[in-house]
Amino acid sequence: MSDKLVDASTRAERQDAAARWFRQLRDDICTSFEAIERDAADTPLGHQPAGQFARKTWDRDGGGGGEISVMHGRVFEKVGVNISVVHGTFSEEFRAQIPGTEDDGAFWAGGISLVAHPQNPFVPAAHMNTRFIATAKTWFGGGGDLTPLMPADDAAGQFHDGLKQCCDRHGDDYYDTYKKWCDEYFYLPHRDEARGAGGIFYDYLTSGDHAADFAFTQDVGTSFANVYADIVRAKMAQSWTDEDRHQQLVKRGRYVEFNLLYDRGTLFGLKTGGNIEAILMSLPPEVRWP
Repeated sequence: MSDKLVDASTRAERQDAAARWFRQLRDDICTSFEAIERDAADTPLGHQPAGQFARKTWDRDGGGGGEISVMHGRVFEKVGVNISVVHGTFSEEFRAQIPGTEDDGAFWAGGISLVAHPQNPFVPAAHMNTRFIATAKTWFGGGGDLTPLMPADDAAGQFHDGLKQCCDRHGDDYYDTYKKWCDEYFYLPHRDEARGAGGIFYDYLTSGDHAADFAFTQDVGTSFANVYADIVRAKMAQSWTDEDRHQQLVKRGRYVEFNLLYDRGTLFGLKTGGNIEAILMSLPPEVRWP
């Protein structure tokens, strides 16, 4: 990871710009998903009322806080879009795992995290997060991945095409590198299986051109939001059976297992005194183990 030390004023400007972007992306996604809910009258659960996001703010004792946005609707059984900006000092235990904390455990972290669990078993679940972290060094990280609960090769292909186009706008090797990283990261060793259809995952991105790295991170967020909304709209009217629903709930169990056993974001949130409700927002509202 290559990084150049910057003065405090420049760092503060970069942190503020990142935090404002994460908030804007959150607003755009919530608007898009609420529009999907309003347009879902002809879906199997179209007789139910359209969902709307409810928001809740939280403060972190050590510094900073965030905002939780959660919606339960007729298309999205549960979807959460969280933003946060936290700062403070890492514990001695956690400091060794984070770059740039050898001499000083101070940190700033801002980001957005989204997890969507649709009602329809044929609409894939999805996850996205992007973040900017500053210690003595600064870097971006994040990505997005798709988890079909039923076979959905068409949706997976559409999702990967959208992310590849995003990556190709910023680096010739980005898609292949970050797809591989995602495939390796979102894997359940105890099940010997992937969590879903994959996507892209990147971390410690600091190429030496902050503006370019920020532009890529912004593009990841908007590209994910656009392609996933298209997938939801294309599949949300498909009918399903009780057997389909059972398979969906069993597959969700794999999602829970990964997030509680292996997910870095969950660990980071717990180790930095984050909001438990926000950290566990990713868990589905209903799940089964056979």
